[in-house]
Amino acid sequence: MKIGERLHLDRLWPRAPVVSVLRFDGIIMGRPRRGGVSLETHAAVIDRAFRVANLVAVALIVNSPGGSPVQSALLFRRIRELADEKGIPVISFAEDVAASGGYWLALAGDEIFSEETSLLGSIGVISASFGFSQLMGRLGVERRLYTAGERKSLLDPFLPENPSDVARLTALQQDIHRTFKEHVCRRRAGKIDATDETLFSGDVLTGRMALDRGLVDGIGELRAVMRARYGEKVKLRPFAAERRRWSLWRRLPLGAHDPIAALADLADWIEARLLWARFGL
Repeated sequence: MKIGERLHLDRLWPRAPVVSVLRFDGIIMGRPRRGGVSLETHAAVIDRAFRVANLVAVALIVNSPGGSPVQSALLFRRIRELADEKGIPVISFAEDVAASGGYWLALAGDEIFSEETSLLGSIGVISASFGFSQLMGRLGVERRLYTAGERKSLLDPFLPENPSDVARLTALQQDIHRTFKEHVCRRRAGKIDATDETLFSGDVLTGRMALDRGLVDGIGELRAVMRARYGEKVKLRPFAAERRRWSLWRRLPLGAHDPIAALADLADWIEARLLWARFGL
């Protein structure tokens, strides 16, 4: 078939518009071997989602309590670069939670929708860890740490807490928080009251509350919004990254050769559970 004939057929039987659907589900972290969301796990699938024929939009499904601000920023940047390069609108949909780094990622959308009972916001910075110094003593394990540079170590979980380390961590958190606030103000310009500091207190809002405060653009779910915007024949094409499941028990075998690594993995697993638990999940 010649090109001219194909174009003529396309006018007679136009192809249905396509919306690529990208799902981001889980803790945002820089260690994909343990599961979660990162640029490494999602870079390829993001690229594929923007290469679809008859593409009219890319939808982001976000269900994340947050995690790494760096990975959130990297994912955001990759999505926006492709959206601007190809002139494709991006629309975000919050499911159960799009909080902290999850909301940072949702801001990649030109618009954000949520359910009335979704949990959003938490525009702040949190750092949580565990201290094992007393446990190490009970196990008869001695921690040996050598550094070149007096400030090289920061809050080693196997040593007693150092007040100067806490002060250093606080300064880092405040700088990241400032970047987060600037990011929100830039992406939601004209929709939020940027002078309202309560927006940036780290508080969590329901979808309805977030709509009132300008953090989302509407209440709605993917299929209904896309049909209303692009017609009943719109095709939703899902794209999902390959998940690498992490089993706590495989990481803690009987007689494990590296008990320190096993304890660190256990702490990571508990921390991930605590992130979800903050939102009742």
